Amino acid sequence: MAARGEFLEYARVFGKHSYGTPKKWLDESRARDLDLVLEIDVQGAAQVKQKLPEAVAIFILPPSREELERRLRSRGQDPDEEIARRLAQAREEIAASEAMYDFCVVNDDVERAGREAQAIVLALRCGSARRRGRVNQVLASFGG
Repeated sequence: MAARGEFLEYARVFGKHSYGTPKKWLDESRARDLDLVLEIDVQGAAQVKQKLPEAVAIFILPPSREELERRLRSRGQDPDEEIARRLAQAREEIAASEAMYDFCVVNDDVERAGREAQAIVLALRCGSARRRGRVNQVLASFGG
């Protein structure tokens, strides 16, 4: 699929796994006038922003380095060297986040963080540019 250009974004993450978002998902959501929410890494977000500058990026970050380390260790999947590498990469990504992301949500409480992400999406849906057609309908109802 990558060779055929069928991905909106794709990346090899931590040298182990390849991930990607098929372009058809974007095409299908646009055809149905739906929002497409992607859970992607920083590499993927950079690719999406390059291809779709109007895309809105929300950076979900941990409340602290210590908490991120605790979460990584609690998975029980990675050796110490891998955790150290992930923490170093997280530091770089957080430092660079301002340049690429439109919003940041701190995931210190999953319920609140989820509500914040939902609020961002709702606010974007209500933007005047996106609602211009509906605004024009209301205006036309006034006559003139």
